[in-house]
Amino acid sequence: MTDDFTGTAADFPDPFRLLIRETAGSTNDELRSLAATGAADGLVLLALHQTAGRGRRGAAWFSPPADSLAFSILVRPAEPRALWSRLALAAGLAVAEALEESGVDAGIKWPNDVWIGNRKVAGILVEAATDFAIVGIGLNVNTATFPAPVTDIATSLRIATGRIVPRHELLGAIIRCFARRRLQIGGDFSSLLDAVRQRCVLTGRQVSLTVAGVPRQGIVEGIARGGELLLRTPAGLETLLQADEIRIVGS
Repeated sequence: MTDDFTGTAADFPDPFRLLIRETAGSTNDELRSLAATGAADGLVLLALHQTAGRGRRGAAWFSPPADSLAFSILVRPAEPRALWSRLALAAGLAVAEALEESGVDAGIKWPNDVWIGNRKVAGILVEAATDFAIVGIGLNVNTATFPAPVTDIATSLRIATGRIVPRHELLGAIIRCFARRRLQIGGDFSSLLDAVRQRCVLTGRQVSLTVAGVPRQGIVEGIARGGELLLRTPAGLETLLQADEIRIVGS
């Protein structure tokens, strides 16, 4: 199957447009360099082979060529910078909605992962600069097997559906969904949050996590109106804007 990324990009909504790299270390890093020299809002940089993809805290991202999608989106938001962290929720929701168009039920693991069942299918990495943000997305599309470090926690759309999925069609669906959701990080954030809450895989679950290096454990009660995680601990209800290493206890 040959992916027609150029043909798909012709139907991107404004202002999105596609730049393809045969090989890139990190699409976030390459797009940041372009943004720093004046690239406009909506540029999507896709690597056919990403050799140094990363997730949060610098973790390596497994991204086999021809099987996965590795791309970054340049966003120059009109909203205040304090709201830019919401782009991770907008991007995660866009990926989940695109996967649902392919016939699977997708969940969102706050703040930046997308799951199918109990396994991770996509990760989001948002990195902000002074006047722009880079939204990096890594998605396992047609991967059939995973290496030992992630084989028990990762999945792909192919594994979930039993069929090869055209990557260019999936890319187009994500960009269309993101074009709408990115506009909701400000005035219409409640609509975005409602959609995220419906897909949140953490709500009602006991989790362990770290905040600023301090381990905590509790029951997730949902997502607050500002996009924060609501965690019920023995000390009471906490509102978390950021957390690391979130794990569902007993899974």
